[in-house]
Amino acid sequence: MQNNDGALAAPAPVQLDHTMTPIAIPEQPDAIEVGTAPLPDATAQEAWYVQYGSQFVRNVTVATITPFLPDPASASGTAIVVAPGGAFRTLSIENEGWNVARALAKRGVAAFVLKYRLNQTPADMAAFQRSMDEMFSNTGHRPPRPDPEQMKIQLAPQLEDVRAAFALIRERAATWQINPQRIGMLGFSAGAMLTLATVLVGENAKPAFIGNIYGPLASVTVPADAPPLFVALAADDPFFANSGFGLIESWHAAKKPVEFHLYEQGGHGFGMYPKETTSTGWFDAFVRWLAMHGMLKPRA
Repeated sequence: MQNNDGALAAPAPVQLDHTMTPIAIPEQPDAIEVGTAPLPDATAQEAWYVQYGSQFVRNVTVATITPFLPDPASASGTAIVVAPGGAFRTLSIENEGWNVARALAKRGVAAFVLKYRLNQTPADMAAFQRSMDEMFSNTGHRPPRPDPEQMKIQLAPQLEDVRAAFALIRERAATWQINPQRIGMLGFSAGAMLTLATVLVGENAKPAFIGNIYGPLASVTVPADAPPLFVALAADDPFFANSGFGLIESWHAAKKPVEFHLYEQGGHGFGMYPKETTSTGWFDAFVRWLAMHGMLKPRA
């Protein structure tokens, strides 16, 4: 959109309503179960709500992927597993999942939103919101350096879901017009942590490239077969902007491809929300990065 003087106008900022409003579980006709077992000992059932004008889901006990496929005429053959964030307690399924996947499909990329199993939260919405408010108010801690052995334990259900998702996509690659060697992963916040864990301890998942959007940036021991890494973060992110950039330094020191965008403003969780900050440019930068790595070339 342009102003009267011809200058490009900034997108209208979204009004973010902090209130959590329960909604009925929406129809998900395209969701495909990845085949992992239901979360053991779960007592709270899957529940959905709206917050910040966007849909969220919590208490996920059965993992699924939802495909968003490009027009076959423009399909590149590249695919991305999209992992929304939410502290492993909830998933920002619309802002960091469906909306991202729709935008990727328009660029010729097959996107698969992973609704992975979550830690159980209080069934009562008020109790759940109190627990989330308490967690988000504690932003002064320094995130610990990722420990691969701890990741295997703490993220065991989620890593199992990721491995199953990659296996399922590769199994159906011909049907979905996907090159099995060009399946990457893009994660947000906790989903970014899961994406990094997939590279470090994901066994046969083996993403061809990864995107870390406002996730933890502590240094790691980089695997010899580490894929190209794209990182985007806002300098005013209360969780991950004040603990150094060890992940970037680790990838660079290991001579692995890495691109880092540090935006002046944007906070945490900006995703696809329209904001007046330059952080909204992360998606176009990510697509250009994919193109630079040859991931948007037409499928052979």
